[in-house]
Amino acid sequence: MLTIGLIREGKVPHDNRVALTPAHCKWLKKNFEDINVIVQHSSKRCYADVEYERAGVEVKEDMRECDLLLGIKEVPIDMLLEGKTYMFFSHTKKMQPYNQQLFKAILDKKITLIDYECLEHEDGTRIIGFGFFAGIVGAHNGMMAYGNRTGTFKLARVGSVNSFQKLVHTYFGLKLPHVKIAVTGTGRVAHGVLEIMNLMGIHEVEPDEYFETEFAYPVYVHLKGADLYVHKETGKYMRNDFHANPQNYNCRFADYLAHTDILMNGIYWEKNIPRLFEMEDLRNEHFRIKTIADITDDRNGSVPCNLGDSTIENPVYGVDRETFQVTAPYLPGSVDVMAVGNLPNELPRDASRYFGEQMIKFVLDDIRLGGSNVIDKATMVKAGRLNEPFLYMKEYAGL
Repeated sequence: MLTIGLIREGKVPHDNRVALTPAHCKWLKKNFEDINVIVQHSSKRCYADVEYERAGVEVKEDMRECDLLLGIKEVPIDMLLEGKTYMFFSHTKKMQPYNQQLFKAILDKKITLIDYECLEHEDGTRIIGFGFFAGIVGAHNGMMAYGNRTGTFKLARVGSVNSFQKLVHTYFGLKLPHVKIAVTGTGRVAHGVLEIMNLMGIHEVEPDEYFETEFAYPVYVHLKGADLYVHKETGKYMRNDFHANPQNYNCRFADYLAHTDILMNGIYWEKNIPRLFEMEDLRNEHFRIKTIADITDDRNGSVPCNLGDSTIENPVYGVDRETFQVTAPYLPGSVDVMAVGNLPNELPRDASRYFGEQMIKFVLDDIRLGGSNVIDKATMVKAGRLNEPFLYMKEYAGL
């Protein structure tokens, strides 16, 4: 019998998403005699305890009997149970300094950590995640911020409608100015952004049209790897080589700075990948961008003026184009930045349903049957020891 525990989210601000909804739990109970699900008490989830109880799920406080503990965000150190197996987004893969102590505690407590972010299909694409809904909410917030800045249109906050279906209805009759939008990335985040672009009736154009024409209607250009990066010597883009040796490439996004009003950033970034632009570019008189939705949200990353997370309650801040200091949003002489780390939390039920479905389809059988190559590659720590794919983290782990 595999006993799965849905743990209470402890990180502040609280995340209200879940790895499995009451409907998912009910389906598992009906279809798998060897799986049992227990839910830890919580008043913060998008699904109330009583909804799990109505689905026939036991709700209790003590999770020590569980074989596998499922969370969403980082688990506070004082909530970690020694020797247990956890799945959550640890945000340690890039050796993020703000989670170093958490990672060390995971090793000290001889925990096994399977990180959702590291679950990949054989072709390297992510198996599960909330990226699509991050793209949905991030694109909406980016458009909302531009509307607030220019006074040309108004959008409701996503959290005020609380479902994707209702959000779509708010776009009926929406009239947008003649804005030009650059969308970067090809993954789930970018797909979510493109969904919003299309729902808002924004037309897609090719890069050459984007450069040459000022349109009488809103447009976007979708920039993929080959549009953004070129090899320093060959002048070409080769996907596999780029991912193996990104330091050998230059970024071409500087060409778009004078033609773009809104940047919707959905690209994956790590420190060897060239940035989209540099901080000094903000001082250039030809820098046209007024609003940046940095949806993948890497502080001082692909978007250098991401100076830290904003919040769901206050999703936008300004960055002064001369001093590079954080300001209030929508001020003259600044660029507005939307950089929220938990965007899908504004559509928690939609995001949780999607996440749980991917979990059941692509991951659960591997866990139930004792593991797989996919699970092993996503296991950062095994019983307190660094797993082989993550030995590069030795110094970070204090070993």
